[in-house]
Amino acid sequence: MRLMFLTGSLAYGGAERHAITLANRLAERGHECHMAWVKRDSAQLGRLRLASPGSALCLDAARYLDVGAAGRLAGALASHRPEALVAANPYALMYASLARVRARLRLPLIVVYHSTRWPGVKEQAKLLAYRLCMWAASRAVFVCEYQRRYCLRRGLCSRHNAVIHNGVDLESLRDVATPEERRTLRAALGYNDADYVLGITGGLRPEKNHMQLLEATARLRARGLAAKALFIGDGPTRAVIESCARARGLEQHLLITGFRDDIRPFVAASDVMCMCSLTEALPLAAIEAMAMSRPVVHSQVGGAAELIEPGHNGLLFPVSDTTALVDCLLSLADAGARAAMGRAARRTVERSFSEGGMIDGYEELLLEVCG
Repeated sequence: MRLMFLTGSLAYGGAERHAITLANRLAERGHECHMAWVKRDSAQLGRLRLASPGSALCLDAARYLDVGAAGRLAGALASHRPEALVAANPYALMYASLARVRARLRLPLIVVYHSTRWPGVKEQAKLLAYRLCMWAASRAVFVCEYQRRYCLRRGLCSRHNAVIHNGVDLESLRDVATPEERRTLRAALGYNDADYVLGITGGLRPEKNHMQLLEATARLRARGLAAKALFIGDGPTRAVIESCARARGLEQHLLITGFRDDIRPFVAASDVMCMCSLTEALPLAAIEAMAMSRPVVHSQVGGAAELIEPGHNGLLFPVSDTTALVDCLLSLADAGARAAMGRAARRTVERSFSEGGMIDGYEELLLEVCG
């Protein structure tokens, strides 16, 4: 197949990383893959590995709806003549729809949807245009069953809809550190054996709700546990988080790593990984942590229940319920309990959330669409 993938940007984020993985892996299987992105942020460009004649193109949009950027995409479509165009989220799909009309091509459009929340009047207004684009698409792919049902109820769907769970690379995401290596790794981050390190991976944005884990850390420390918060990522709420940590006397117990291409050392240094999000679909960060044999404590949002079996491979807690989050973390203060859940988490990912299985699903769908 000859395919083109389109994202809103190549900024640090799960949807962008997912699209890059699809393009890379399908290219490795012999398909001709091209990548384009709308906005200028190209932070993850280094992850892209497309052999010739594959290509990469930034559309260089200067505003939300940039006619010139849509024209550049139309030119790329006319040049490469892909058999299908795969858009990550409806914003990219809107550009794909405009460019297809401008290029006078009838190629099928597929949208991979990663979200379940549209806060504010402005975002609701955008949904009107997004619905039209999704209805005209050949396929809509959702990353979990919960998200599919949620979107169908709101008319955010295509003529044909599918669910393909996110997957991760089981070979690269594996906890292979010896106890001594892990001790050295933790020491480099300022942790000792007695510290209870609570990791969280993701952009520092309001919907990721990092403040809740900071509050949970304070409560655990008040109970006598040497809790430490490890925030793997960066983003617009960093200053607020740091200010709150200082106000609570937690500045010595919080480490923010900034954006990292390789999160594995930090996950390996953590005892438990947390997801306190107010909204999610099926986060790659949670699957990655489970692949590295870490129990995940996850808010009950999106497809979390499709990933985590409470008490077996992780724990779930009601959204924004910090008391319940603290209770979950207390139950995992025992190293034996963490190890058992971590092993079960790894088995879950091996069985149902592998990258190979995910790529198989997309390849089968695209072959069907391309005829």
